[in-house]
Amino acid sequence: MGQKIEIIRAAALDGVAHGFLGRTGGASTGIYESLNVGIGSDDIKSDVETNRRRATEAVAPDATLVTVHQVHSPDVVTVTHAFPDSDRPELDAMVTDKPNLALGILTADCAPILLADREAGVIGAAHAGWKGAMTGVAKSVVEAMEELGANRSQIAAAVGPCIGRGSYEVDDEFRKRFEAIEPENEQYFRDGAPGHHYFDLEAYVAAWLAFCGIQTVETLGLDTYTDENRFFSYRRATHRGEPDYGRQLSVIAL
Repeated sequence: MGQKIEIIRAAALDGVAHGFLGRTGGASTGIYESLNVGIGSDDIKSDVETNRRRATEAVAPDATLVTVHQVHSPDVVTVTHAFPDSDRPELDAMVTDKPNLALGILTADCAPILLADREAGVIGAAHAGWKGAMTGVAKSVVEAMEELGANRSQIAAAVGPCIGRGSYEVDDEFRKRFEAIEPENEQYFRDGAPGHHYFDLEAYVAAWLAFCGIQTVETLGLDTYTDENRFFSYRRATHRGEPDYGRQLSVIAL
């Protein structure tokens, strides 16, 4: 406790209010220490609300935080106004061209994607776990930004802290699922123990963005699983048999 909020910024999004936040600088204690922003966690509600307010103020002090009920889908919503936390749509990406709306993505190993077309004044944010990434959440958010006037040749994107390849062990069936879609997806796997492989989620998400025509894609290379002091991790909590886990916030605003 007592630590400052860490704001990790991407050079690709320079000039746009944004930040990938870690777990420091919040009010929560115990397994949620300290900047847990997860409404769906079993943390003390007032602490979560305090953390969400602090996190938003640290990145975009004049903005209202908007988050969604993330369900590992490729679906996206165009945000025209802030909606209450109790009325969050169930999907995994948001876009807007309105000022003072802070689009927030919650993660604890999945990949947060923040995007901006500075010239058009359009931003996007997406939550990409393996399922959302595989089914095209990156494509969905880019197309939704274009509908608001963005040009994909001008969109810059950054992929924030997520589980690293060396920490993400999967089985044969998981790998086969990806290779059935596209044989070249084998490049995102490295062999592990017999019947097991290591999956590079960050590289896979970045490749999707490049495939969509995004010319500027920055990956931060930060592993949420191994860096316990900085990040929450669902897989780490699971391996330890902990009853729940915190979530960190990635946010972008005009």
